Amino acid sequence: MDVSTVVIEMKDIVKKFGNFTANDHINLTVHKGEVHAILGENGAGKSTLMNVLYGMYRPTSGQIFINGKEVSIDNPEKAIELGIGMVHQHFMLVQPFTVTENIVLGAEPRKGLTVDLKTARQRIVELSEKYGLMVDPDAKVEDISVGMQQRVEILKVLYRGADLLIFDEPTASLTPQEINELMDIIHNLTAAGKSIILITHKLKEIKESSDNCTIIRRGKYIDTVRVADVSEDDLAAMMVGRQVTNKVDKKEMEPGRVVVEVKDLHAKDYRGVEVLKGLNLEVHAGEILGLAGIDGNGQSQLVEILTGLGKATSGQVLMNGKDVTNETPKMLFDEGISSIPEDRQKHGLVLDFSVAENLVLQNFAVAPYAKNGILQKKVIRDHATDMIRDFDIRPVGCEERLAGQLSGGNQQKVIIAREVTNDKDFLIAFNPTRGLDVGAIEFVHKYLVAQRNKGRAILLVSFELDEIMNLSDRIDVIFDGQIDGEMMGAEADEYKLGLMMAGGKAE
Repeated sequence: MDVSTVVIEMKDIVKKFGNFTANDHINLTVHKGEVHAILGENGAGKSTLMNVLYGMYRPTSGQIFINGKEVSIDNPEKAIELGIGMVHQHFMLVQPFTVTENIVLGAEPRKGLTVDLKTARQRIVELSEKYGLMVDPDAKVEDISVGMQQRVEILKVLYRGADLLIFDEPTASLTPQEINELMDIIHNLTAAGKSIILITHKLKEIKESSDNCTIIRRGKYIDTVRVADVSEDDLAAMMVGRQVTNKVDKKEMEPGRVVVEVKDLHAKDYRGVEVLKGLNLEVHAGEILGLAGIDGNGQSQLVEILTGLGKATSGQVLMNGKDVTNETPKMLFDEGISSIPEDRQKHGLVLDFSVAENLVLQNFAVAPYAKNGILQKKVIRDHATDMIRDFDIRPVGCEERLAGQLSGGNQQKVIIAREVTNDKDFLIAFNPTRGLDVGAIEFVHKYLVAQRNKGRAILLVSFELDEIMNLSDRIDVIFDGQIDGEMMGAEADEYKLGLMMAGGKAE
């Protein structure tokens, strides 16, 4: 593949929001048939830069060239016309529609006055075969896996004729198997002459997939490097501006009393299908219990029941010996359960509230945040200022900003700051570092270990095997709605865990 042809050039891009500069004179050059990674911490300005390229934002200054010709991209339609497609981190699909209907939405082929779905379906089958994107064109989106939904998003941009595809954090919610499949798909696309921009902070993925990598730090351009010439540690140091360690410093601890006990728990999903089939587990004071499993084996339902968002059909949940089965979220919180939820935007934050308000969500009605039923605005703001400093939430001074305006990783830090400082006996951490960069991951891991050292009980539910193995004192494997095996964290290995997660026995 001749990768000498420059397809996209962004020169001196500046993007300001009020007096905040998100992109400060950034340059980017992408060649035909290459995978070009954009690496940076949460809030470094990666997504902003891509939103400028995709026409979602107008740059404050700077130039964009496509195939050597200067262009002005003032909306996504114009970007699509110029052959640019974007696969967003949070999918934009209509759940009750079929795969085919989603792909042609807004670009429906017509036969007279009616939509010609038959021709569209045929074109989709051809595209999916050409690029190895196996999807069922007739399935409803609500019935397919996350990995499959992502393929639908990729087909959507290919169907519209994209030559350059922007992937924004594409592996954030995929299983290890789906990540491997995505890497194959990316390879097929570049082999066919497509160019790809990959926004990520997973260093392993950059090493596996990318030719070149541009590093951005705090809105500024740092460097562009050939990926083959640098190590993961080099990339991490360029990204955060210091050496980062991914080993967790954790002293030996004797676990204490049982804080939470789950007995013979049964539950159904929204379709009425049984997903928890007699699940048992215990979490002790002063331990991190890792729950390892492939997505869809009952983890979400278990956490929903433990936090009051879902109901068990039978079985028991005991908190400090007290039966709290099927209680309300407020009652469970008062009994000592706090959680970092799986979906930060749906269950973790009120996006239209300020950062300061989000940081006191469960406690706004109690002292010192309220007095005689009146909110103490200054106390709430001062509390936020402390949290923003202690948890490195960016940008600094974002107390009054809406939570929805922060980057995904900084939204996650707001939730972690709130839940850790709630200081409850039991903390549930569901994918706590999803979408976080290496510096922030190191930070969150330290906080979880500090909570454990304080004698808290922690349930860590994560699809990142490295995270489970690094942090857990004990690991339970969940498969098909039951605990299918257990091992001590110190003895865990990836192969055994992977086997058990797939329903095999690790003898």
